[in-house]
Amino acid sequence: MGNTSEIKTRIEKLRQQVDDLRYRYHVLNDPKVTDEVYEDLTKELIALEHQYPQFMSADSPTQRVGGKVLDKFQKVKHPLPMLSLNNAFSEEELKAWEKRILKLLTNNQQDKLEYFCEVKLDGLSISLEYENGIFVRGSTRGDGIFGEDVTQNLKTIQTIPLSIVDKRRIEIRGECVMLKSVWEKLNKQNQKEGKPLFANPRNAAAGSIRQLDPKISASRKLDFFAWDIATNLPELKTHQAKHAYVKRLGFKVDEYQKKCVDLSEVFNFIQETEKVREKLAFGMDGIVINVNDLNLYQFLGVVGKAPRYAIAFKYPAEQATTILKEIKVNVGRTGALTPLAVFEPTFVAGSKISKATLHNMDQIQKLDVRIGDTVVIQKAGDVIPEVVEALVKLRNGKEKKFVMPSKCPVCGGLVEKRQIGEKSKESSTAYFCANPKCTAKNRRGMQHFVNAFEIMSVGPQILDRFKEDGLISDAADLFALKQEDISGLERFGEKSAENIIRSIQEHSKVTLSRFIYALGILHVGEQTSEDLAQHFGSLKKIMEAKLENINEIENIGPVIAKSIYDWFKQKENIRFVKKLLDNGVKVETAKLSSGKLSGKTFVITGTLDSLSREQAKALIKGLGGRVSESVSKLTSFVVVGSDPGSKADKAEKLGVGILDEKEFLNLVK
Repeated sequence: MGNTSEIKTRIEKLRQQVDDLRYRYHVLNDPKVTDEVYEDLTKELIALEHQYPQFMSADSPTQRVGGKVLDKFQKVKHPLPMLSLNNAFSEEELKAWEKRILKLLTNNQQDKLEYFCEVKLDGLSISLEYENGIFVRGSTRGDGIFGEDVTQNLKTIQTIPLSIVDKRRIEIRGECVMLKSVWEKLNKQNQKEGKPLFANPRNAAAGSIRQLDPKISASRKLDFFAWDIATNLPELKTHQAKHAYVKRLGFKVDEYQKKCVDLSEVFNFIQETEKVREKLAFGMDGIVINVNDLNLYQFLGVVGKAPRYAIAFKYPAEQATTILKEIKVNVGRTGALTPLAVFEPTFVAGSKISKATLHNMDQIQKLDVRIGDTVVIQKAGDVIPEVVEALVKLRNGKEKKFVMPSKCPVCGGLVEKRQIGEKSKESSTAYFCANPKCTAKNRRGMQHFVNAFEIMSVGPQILDRFKEDGLISDAADLFALKQEDISGLERFGEKSAENIIRSIQEHSKVTLSRFIYALGILHVGEQTSEDLAQHFGSLKKIMEAKLENINEIENIGPVIAKSIYDWFKQKENIRFVKKLLDNGVKVETAKLSSGKLSGKTFVITGTLDSLSREQAKALIKGLGGRVSESVSKLTSFVVVGSDPGSKADKAEKLGVGILDEKEFLNLVK
């Protein structure tokens, strides 16, 4: 070949040709030439790049299988959280979802409301990051905040372009899947070689992406379907436009999608897709319904880890029958005892399961489930398998009733029976290990704690090791550890000890909401922790709060309020909090909203004519006020619309100020 300039040109043309053939074959399903031609061109490109490494490029097709074998996957933080979707299982639930979002929109916004439906692929959610048009990082969803860096494995997937024409920083999100035909071939090969079989294509895809050797991932022939752009591109106004754009960028987009002007069209699309569901080349378990207009997203917002502007409709769960062999009892991080049904491995919804939750003793009694029963089990999508029915007519008289143990199956401590909630339809009976030093709840509590504090360097095995060697007895002891405490342990060197201590110290300062969540209070998740932080502002005020003060907070009902109040009244919990603070944990004070309504609490009852209840709440919160669902002596005003309930009467009895709609609007304006 001629001079280096000609060689460089040849390499660039080969890359373009090979990439074009890849795109036609794997994305468009329209092969232009035979495999032999594709392989010959690729071999020539590999040879030239090897001979002239100065012309190597990160987006070359030869880089798809060039990654080295990894020791482990690194944790990476997503630029934006990868949210989970709430599920709907019926048309009624979809209608209720629409009703909720309509309340948040003005009349003009409601007129623009339309939906974009797409198939919910049954695979592994993936984030792809591009900078200057080059694929630089790919990661799994993980917990939504942190995922695992699987860039080298994702490069082996032919339907993921290594370069795109758009030079902006762009994050593409989608689903990594294995086609049913590929899964069947893989299982046949594994069977011949005596290797374990994959239960379904989703498990096969997930297992393939998490291979430490990229060459194994490459051999699995995975596919990638794009379904979102997590970057704000001003020219794209709708979710439908995002789909069209990722397709123009060279990504594979599932063709089963439709813009729907109303829910009736959504229902039709769901029914039409269900008819062809089993014939599709890939696994899917439902339909994702998105609000199409992207401008409406900010008005609808996010609740917890789920957006209001999208929901997943799940097809009915597949059911199966099996014999209930045993009921085991697990001990959770709060000490709660949860009964677990054990049965012969049974295929349900494409995967083999041998255990299913029975939730609690109330559920066992309600279903009248007994050991030895023939039971019906189900599993919808990723929902935990559960027992839904006992076939009592098949009993032979040898079945045994289950009795909750009087002692903890892990530590032998006494088991307490507690009533959760007031005696009503919402109350339930729960059993707890009363031993504060129970190893099971202590261990899981510590795992929850370090995850909440985002101390990623301290995993379950390291926690176990520290406990076994007497370095820690609870999570607070982590913050008193020194580097020499760890480096002296077997299999822990100076560097790993240094990294662990640095990670612990870097995460010793946390927000108030994150601190409350880490404590593992029963019924208190991330959203409730945020509500508490926003309402009280400081840890001291939360710890000293009266039950009625906690009850005032919107979205916190009496059961959760009682759980929070009781937790901070237990001496061992107060000692634990003090120990955390003494060992160097710093809890940031939450910023409370300020404004003309700061310090005032409102209750809204009845129907307002000029705005929805959600809009009224937004006005109050925007001016620093608080909104409660119940009237008390601490309520500042009750806003009364048409057809008010008993809250107006209670306000009058307590002497709480009452505002009609006009008076309220004058106040907030």
